[in-house]
Amino acid sequence: MEKFLELLHKVNYEIKNYFSKGIFAVACNFMTKLSVNINKIATLRNSRGGNNPDVVQAAIDIQRFGAYGITVHPRPDEQNIRYDDVRQLKKIITTEFNIEGNPTEQKFVDLVLETKPHQVTLVPDASGQLTSNHGWDTMQHQSYLREIIPAFQKVGIRVSIFVDPDVTMVGGAAETGADRIELYTEGYARKFAEGKSEEAVAAYLAAAQKAQEFGLGLNAGHDLDLKNLKFFRQKIPFLDEVSIGHALICDALYLGLEKTIQLYKNSLLL
Repeated sequence: MEKFLELLHKVNYEIKNYFSKGIFAVACNFMTKLSVNINKIATLRNSRGGNNPDVVQAAIDIQRFGAYGITVHPRPDEQNIRYDDVRQLKKIITTEFNIEGNPTEQKFVDLVLETKPHQVTLVPDASGQLTSNHGWDTMQHQSYLREIIPAFQKVGIRVSIFVDPDVTMVGGAAETGADRIELYTEGYARKFAEGKSEEAVAAYLAAAQKAQEFGLGLNAGHDLDLKNLKFFRQKIPFLDEVSIGHALICDALYLGLEKTIQLYKNSLLL
């Protein structure tokens, strides 16, 4: 009995030591989540008219297949996701809803406040822009961002702002009062494709570490795919969420939507 108690004491000590090192916390708190951007599904629907494919049913299925969330980016010209799509999608969300867009458009702000997603990601898109291609200059636009961000936070919406992998911009983001940043990863994807993986991720790791210092949550998105996602996740293990649309939908054409979502989720495992 004495030996058993001694062994039990030793095991208890090892467990406490394990938790004190924060290993368990790291494993749990930094499980990177996949949010699927369904804009491309809406683009396909809009190219023909009618409601095929049905973006609402697609969102239901994507969640059923294991994605943690749904992302949409309604633009003023409604080239893909329409404003009414957002209203209909809100009704069927069982995971997390993320709406991206430019808050300088009052129509966008009104839509977000009406539908109250879990997260809004503020993106500095120009009118008529095909896809996002840069982050906020958080120094130049800091006063504006500090003014608009609380409008969402006061109704319980988490606010993320789209930034380039620049430590100065990350510092500026922290000053705006945002809850998270989303790193614009097109530059990473391009260099990774050139075989320069370490060079590709260096600025992103520095920006991510700076965000962590400021207590900002960390998202990432744009041109992440099955080739480059795992390496990015391994280098930045405290990544909260990735938002992936174009590449995932392209892969789904060959692999099927359910299998593709599982492959992307697997790429996020350490």
